[in-house]
Amino acid sequence: MDGMTAVRGAAVDRDRGRDRDRGRDMGRDRNRGTTGVRATARIAARVDGRGGTALPVLESDGPLALRRTRGRGDAARVMLVGAMSGPLGGDRFAVETEVGEGARLDVGSAAATIALPGQAKGEAHYGVRIDVAAGGELRWLPEQLISANGSDLAVSTRVELAAGARLVFREEQVLGRTGEEPGRLRSRLTVLLDGRPLLDQEVACGPGAPGGWDGPAVLGGHRALGQLLVVRPEFVVEQPEPRVLAETAALTPLAGPAVLVSALATDALRLRRVLDQALAELDG
Repeated sequence: MDGMTAVRGAAVDRDRGRDRDRGRDMGRDRNRGTTGVRATARIAARVDGRGGTALPVLESDGPLALRRTRGRGDAARVMLVGAMSGPLGGDRFAVETEVGEGARLDVGSAAATIALPGQAKGEAHYGVRIDVAAGGELRWLPEQLISANGSDLAVSTRVELAAGARLVFREEQVLGRTGEEPGRLRSRLTVLLDGRPLLDQEVACGPGAPGGWDGPAVLGGHRALGQLLVVRPEFVVEQPEPRVLAETAALTPLAGPAVLVSALATDALRLRRVLDQALAELDG
């Protein structure tokens, strides 16, 4: 055997070793043990000095895979791709996003996130942390979160905006897949503008939630709920008037340069139509 053949053989052995290691890691991810999976993905956007937006930080982690795709104009675009099912019971997922001064970033997801029951006992957690500097812009438009029967998930979203920051933030939640009862879902959204509270609200649905969550004063039997928060400096001068957008949707100005669209629907498709129409009117 000559030297080149020996080198090739050693390289093949190393590749096989790495494949075996990856297989064991993937097996551990699938099994998840009794403590769940911990994963944090990170995004940082900065102006690139050439009229666009760079992504100096784009860190995937475990089931949270980030992919840069073609953006609009001078904005960067990132898609969150689920590399495995979840979150399951006991999992702790987090996504941290920072948008620098003057940068523009669009964030979406390739598919809906489905909260599922898992082998590990206890509540799953999904945290989102967002910081947008003055003059920065973030459009956060992921697909729906579906609370499957038997799941137990707490979602916590905290957004900190500097004065002059711009934000479009959409959140959609679907209670149960077709023909099934929902799992337990708690979701809190906290938004600060220039260090002051702009919005802080929490909703709890499903088994174990406070009584009345499905009554006429809250969901009224609807299984899809969502909101669209739009923050723009120009709203200081001229803010949209409050109005009813549909039978179960309304636009409400907030005490700041922001408006909140809240909507209920019988399913995810109808919910998206209402929120898309509201955003198109605000963008127009």
